[in-house]
Amino acid sequence: MQIPTATYRLQFNVDFGFQTAAQVISYLADLGVSDVYASPIFQARKASRHGYDITDANQLNPELGDTSDFETLMGIVKAYRMGWLQDIVPNHMAFDHENAMLMDVLENGSQSAYYNFFDIDWDRPAGKSGLLAPFLGRPYGESLENGEIKLAYDDAGFSIQYYRQRFPVKIETFVAILADLLAEFKKRLQKERPVFTALQNLWRRLKALCNKKMGALQKQQLHFIKSALWDIYCTRQPFQQLVEKTLRAYNGRKGFPESFNALDRLLSQQIYRLAYWKVAATEINYRRFFDINELIALRVENEAVFNHTHDLILRLSRKKQFSGLRIDHIDGLYDPAAYLRKLREKAGDLYIVVEKILGPEEPLAQDWPVQGTTGYEFGAVLNAMFCRRAQAHRFQKIYAEFTGPDTTGPDILREIKQRVLTRQMSGDLDNLARLMKQIAGTLRQGADMIPNRLKRALAETLARLPVYRTYIVPDGTGALDRKLIQASIQRASRDNPNLAPELALIRHVLLLDYGKALPGKNAAGIDKKLWIRTAMKFQQLSSALMAKGYEDTFFYVYNRLISLNEVGASPEGFGCRRRMFHEFNTTRARCWPHGLNATATHDSKRGEDVRARINVLSELPGEWKRAIDRWHAINRGLKKMVNEAPAPDKNEEYFLYQTLIGAFPFYDRELPLFTERIKAYMVKAAREAKVNTGWLTPNSAYEEALAAFAGEILSPCEENFFLREFLPFQQKIAWYGILNSLSQVLIKITAPGIPDFYQGAELWDLNLVDPDNRRTVDFDNRRAFLEKIDKKAASDPLGLIGDLFSDPGDGKLKLFLIRTALRARNRYRAVFDSGTYLPLNVCGKYREHVLAFARSAGSATSVTVAPRFFTGLERIGKFPLGSLIWQDTEIFLPEDHSAYWEDVFTRESFSAKTSLRIAEILTHFPVAMLINKRRSTP
Repeated sequence: MQIPTATYRLQFNVDFGFQTAAQVISYLADLGVSDVYASPIFQARKASRHGYDITDANQLNPELGDTSDFETLMGIVKAYRMGWLQDIVPNHMAFDHENAMLMDVLENGSQSAYYNFFDIDWDRPAGKSGLLAPFLGRPYGESLENGEIKLAYDDAGFSIQYYRQRFPVKIETFVAILADLLAEFKKRLQKERPVFTALQNLWRRLKALCNKKMGALQKQQLHFIKSALWDIYCTRQPFQQLVEKTLRAYNGRKGFPESFNALDRLLSQQIYRLAYWKVAATEINYRRFFDINELIALRVENEAVFNHTHDLILRLSRKKQFSGLRIDHIDGLYDPAAYLRKLREKAGDLYIVVEKILGPEEPLAQDWPVQGTTGYEFGAVLNAMFCRRAQAHRFQKIYAEFTGPDTTGPDILREIKQRVLTRQMSGDLDNLARLMKQIAGTLRQGADMIPNRLKRALAETLARLPVYRTYIVPDGTGALDRKLIQASIQRASRDNPNLAPELALIRHVLLLDYGKALPGKNAAGIDKKLWIRTAMKFQQLSSALMAKGYEDTFFYVYNRLISLNEVGASPEGFGCRRRMFHEFNTTRARCWPHGLNATATHDSKRGEDVRARINVLSELPGEWKRAIDRWHAINRGLKKMVNEAPAPDKNEEYFLYQTLIGAFPFYDRELPLFTERIKAYMVKAAREAKVNTGWLTPNSAYEEALAAFAGEILSPCEENFFLREFLPFQQKIAWYGILNSLSQVLIKITAPGIPDFYQGAELWDLNLVDPDNRRTVDFDNRRAFLEKIDKKAASDPLGLIGDLFSDPGDGKLKLFLIRTALRARNRYRAVFDSGTYLPLNVCGKYREHVLAFARSAGSATSVTVAPRFFTGLERIGKFPLGSLIWQDTEIFLPEDHSAYWEDVFTRESFSAKTSLRIAEILTHFPVAMLINKRRSTP
């Protein structure tokens, strides 16, 4: 297995393809990166910016380049002895006409070879009218009579078109339309007898395909028929005229509703049902990625589906093109553990990590055959170490005084999850309640249970589940999962005693306690497959609900300190004890030494250095309160009234000020672009919060007022009193944020795990949530910076550090740290791949301001010294260096090592056997990475 030493995430899209990536590889190698970590590179919807809307997993995305471009890129990667960690998407595909497998299902129905590939509930009552296709921008009747839905004809046959979307008509409909054309042709065009005969033969062959299983031979025949018909259409004007006349007849005339009756009847005969996009919230009959209608889930637990969708992935892995795989959205799968076992069996000794968001006290399953997660939990713990725990109560009070009633996070989250279930996922909840009703109907105690009460009980349980999902499997339930389910149902029962019978049934079903406490029905008479299916579907829904309720809503509603509102983190928490930090790393070194250490990803709510800045506020509650009160008073008159309420409301205003503190650019020249970014971001954040506007029900007047407010307070005019007040405070926070960032990135590189870097984040990462964090990265600039650093570091490292200190805003300081630490990590690879983790004691006046630990393997040891809580150490503009700052603070060194240490950043040597003064270590650079290569002589 090829274990990375450092990964670097590249976001592939139409503007960053294989050829462009090939030009970046040498820079990444020079930086010290061992593995490219690639976003999905498989065929996706045209112009996809992220690649997760895959249309064909067995083709490379042609928008990124052709096969030769990919092979050239792979050759360069191998020439630099680098690996390739590939992001794959087993859970879903695009619901789009470019998805040939799905279109085959819509054309051939149950005769399609892919009929069971997609997670569609064909038996659902709403499913009798077909697979819901919720893509209309207005109600169906309005779209139809407005002429937006059309019958069209091209080389692929007859289809239904709605703007860019295209849906095939089923073969029986094709046959019927062609039969009408033949009748008209025979009646009017007797001179075209040979053409009629040819058309009649094609019609017969097409009719013969109806109700036949569509294997490879049948598909070939269908393709031939369509091509032949298209050739006649293009070369025989009389037939073309008849087709066009037929299309006009079906497509009606705007203003004459009856003229659309034929098209309406034709649509009613299809396997799918076109519907207003909002209908999906209540009538969905396919599993989606979260609540995104355009992404339809796969049944990858089906062996045929797995084999088909992983064919290219496994081929490229066997060819050593992929050295590792990153599994997207593992919690969406029916049985994640079974999937991973199957993948491991087929992929062999490949490095595998999963995108898994763990709860604060939730371990990764030890029996999963993976190297770890993509690192959200590491980022959460690391970030918390720069948040002052002692100020939690003061911040809660400040937040409540500014925004209104003091409501606890768990209460808000529960209400949000229930609201998401009723507004965005009501259809998904209905589907689950229907399964539960089927079970109830087979039991004496459940005979009178009605769907609405079961739906309420399920919602109450889901809303109280504290993790993304449990991992109940057909073989049984683990102790942790049993505990989580029982605790959630107990809380739901306490708050809803009238639902006790329904909740009791749900508990038995989820825990697969067949027949227990259910008199009158022994386990042998129970439909175990139905129970298992219900429990598994519950788990798939719970993960989607947590993602939408927690990440995409709660994180924009509960804004006490938004640096904590991050994927994998807990906004209700506030800081982390040093002991817990060391325990986390000790466990990680023992159990998951090769999981990723991430501090920024494509899913991050804000960049790693934005969070580093905002965390500084936790050290300055008094100054923060005085500042926001002043800013609120200054800006009160800039708010516009929308529906008799000011925009933004106080919670959004509180959120905005923190965002500006964290993301404000270092240089004035960037302010115009930053203002536009903030305006777009605030509208997105307000929609995610779903309080004053939303994706389902956008309030354009409110959004315009919100964007206008953001633009107004950032206007660089003389009369802008806010900026005059804001900038000195922001610049102070930004200074201490720099110091936080340097400590943060050093810990990421040296702690147990594989350091992962998001594209561009080797300079200051002041991005916000996507699409902001998917903007183009200037790699030429970064390469030029690195070359300058390399040139001077070789001859004058202390002089280089002095140069870097002169303009810390350009980010070269961070780049220097990453480059130097990664190269040291590569030199002493065994220390970081498999070395032990040892917390180091710190004593003296500023002991709470230092995180220190050692990594050791064989004769080599590394010591990390990373300060924090800088506002109590040094004033703005000054690096915390030397004895005047650190005074008597010192760290105790690992035992049984020689007295000689060298700092990789300054190349200074230190002689100490048992302890080192921080003032001596941090004389020229604000963090230290010490290397000791020799054990002491007995």
